[in-house]
Amino acid sequence: MTASAFDQFADLAAEVPSEIVTHSLVKDVVLPGPAGGRGRSSLKIALLTLDNGLDHSKPTTLGPNTLIELGRTLEALRERAAAGEIQAVAVTGKPYFLVAGADLTTVKQLRKPEHGAQMARLGHAAYDLLADLGVPTFAFINGVALGGGLEIALACTYRTVSTGANGLGLPEAFIGLVPGWGGVYRLPRLTGPEAALKIMIENPLSNNRTIGGKEAFSVGIADALFEPADFLEQSLAWAGNVLSGRTAVGRPNAVDPSADAAVAERWDAAAKAARALVAAKTGDAAPAPGKVLDVFEAGKLATQKESAELEVEALTYLMQTPEFRDTVYAFLDLVQRRGKRPAGAPDAKLARPVTKVGVVGAGLMASQLALVFARQLKVPVVLTDIDEARVDKGVAYVHGEIEKLLAKGRLSPGAANRTKALVTGSVSKAAFADADFVIEAVFEELTVKKQVFAEVEAVVSPECILATNTSSLSVTAMAEGLEHPERVVGFHFFNPVAVMPLVEVVRAPETDEAVLATAFVLAKSLKKTAVLVKDAAAFVVNRVLLRLMGEVTATFDEGTPAEVADTALKPMGLPMTPFTLAAMVGLPVAQHVAESLHSAFGDRFHVSANQQKLIDAGIKGLWAPTADGGHEIPAATLELLSFGDAPSTAEQVLTRCEDALAEEIGLLLSEGVVAGPEDVDLCMILGAGWPMHLGGITPYLDRVGASERVTGRKFHAGS
Repeated sequence: MTASAFDQFADLAAEVPSEIVTHSLVKDVVLPGPAGGRGRSSLKIALLTLDNGLDHSKPTTLGPNTLIELGRTLEALRERAAAGEIQAVAVTGKPYFLVAGADLTTVKQLRKPEHGAQMARLGHAAYDLLADLGVPTFAFINGVALGGGLEIALACTYRTVSTGANGLGLPEAFIGLVPGWGGVYRLPRLTGPEAALKIMIENPLSNNRTIGGKEAFSVGIADALFEPADFLEQSLAWAGNVLSGRTAVGRPNAVDPSADAAVAERWDAAAKAARALVAAKTGDAAPAPGKVLDVFEAGKLATQKESAELEVEALTYLMQTPEFRDTVYAFLDLVQRRGKRPAGAPDAKLARPVTKVGVVGAGLMASQLALVFARQLKVPVVLTDIDEARVDKGVAYVHGEIEKLLAKGRLSPGAANRTKALVTGSVSKAAFADADFVIEAVFEELTVKKQVFAEVEAVVSPECILATNTSSLSVTAMAEGLEHPERVVGFHFFNPVAVMPLVEVVRAPETDEAVLATAFVLAKSLKKTAVLVKDAAAFVVNRVLLRLMGEVTATFDEGTPAEVADTALKPMGLPMTPFTLAAMVGLPVAQHVAESLHSAFGDRFHVSANQQKLIDAGIKGLWAPTADGGHEIPAATLELLSFGDAPSTAEQVLTRCEDALAEEIGLLLSEGVVAGPEDVDLCMILGAGWPMHLGGITPYLDRVGASERVTGRKFHAGS
């Protein structure tokens, strides 16, 4: 038996005996089209399908055993190519997937530095064969292609993509790694540096955004775009035309920085812009995005082989960092596992069908809700408000957002027209008569919301669910006095609705199981992650955030310089500073929630007299921009404010905030607001942008000692 280059990785594979292997299944296909005057082509392509033998709910992934099998299969195909038996190789995947990337369950078991280096070299060994097999190689991207999955396609000579393919990207910066199997080198040379860094840096740091097939084609990742119905047949036919010379492949976006000084300048400019983005998004607290850019910059004039060594070195280092381990916990254990199997969710079979949705209110939040319901559920949605002008403005907003999606190519003209037709408005709540689910998004005032529910209950069926998008008020109190209080549930979205993936599902004491089940099924249909929370003031995210913001504001009011107070939390790598967040949320909203929490929990929640002065003066935020791109507190604003004489250092502010968070989360858990600390972590990651690299807020508080200082024990006993 001929020795394989992949035998050297046998010990690595033995470290993960439980890996779910994605197999490399090969069959020969005679390519369509005439050749040499005969009735069928004499060109033969070996079609390699990556398949784990499981249904579409179990994505194909890449672990050591998978990569070894792929490598050995490609070695055999190289021999066949050398013998003239095949003229090309094509790689595709099982339905809906090319490959969903590295198997993180497996990767997190590789604890030794040499394992990280071996894993990196194993991927390169397999992918280098695809890049130099002796015959052309094709990737037929039929579905999800993330990380190492997309890098398989990038290693091939040519690529096609389905218009139905979604979930394409290089998300490694998001999960604490670098695209370590050629992506950092190959992608920018196909698409140009700007588009490549959007995919490798901007998208991962923007809630791990991915792209679809159309965008992949437009930026130059794929050479041809086909519809999903006959994607494989069209891709094979196209490959035959390329091989026979009937189709020439042009790549207008392709660049070579080593041969073009202008491209090299673009490379540097793109890297500089990306570093500024990383600093703004993470405060440079997470190592992975910077490492991606290090490899990108160092590889500008490098060969692919030289870049591969940089990737191996970066991967080996990052796989040993605590940030990677924490990210795997946050992403795999929380977002992917707990998020998809919510604690306390009733049996989905109890859920009621939702065929029409009503939204009370037509302001910005209500209009965003109408859009997400119409786009994802594809059912009629009706907005109501107190006058025609407000209703028309709300419907116009929804239609305008749909037009933007159409212009960006994210909706087809037909889909855009159908979605617009689903969203209507009315000044009468009688329009809700046949609705199955009505959600209110009116002013955050209990008496107003109670009146809304009373009016809606008078016109809807007894089975219609009444939901509230309240961020802090009592769902129980809203249901009081209704004929059917069991139909009321909290359904709290976060702003912006289209982007933020969390919904806090609030169970009041009388909420019916079927109502609760419908809420969870509905959240899933909306492509949101739902977490069950008890009806307690501000639930989880706003309670934790307002405690944090209140502590920072209190230190400012006590005399701490604004710059010190606002930047003291930089080691946490939060997406924005507390004062910036307060301005974005709106000072009146932040103050209102702080007052609600102060009423509910007392002096733990600081209500700032200085912040009220800003609100009374119509000032929207503490900071104002300066001509040089910085910020300052205008003199006129400072004149309004008064301060104590007990300033804190940045370190003192940070410790104070950490201890306050530990106290509040400890109390929240003792009250049974959520099932466990994992749910607090999940809520803060998905609803507040808590950094993945910190592994959740409770592991962070365990690491820095705050949980033991305040509660006498860690949130996670084994940490």
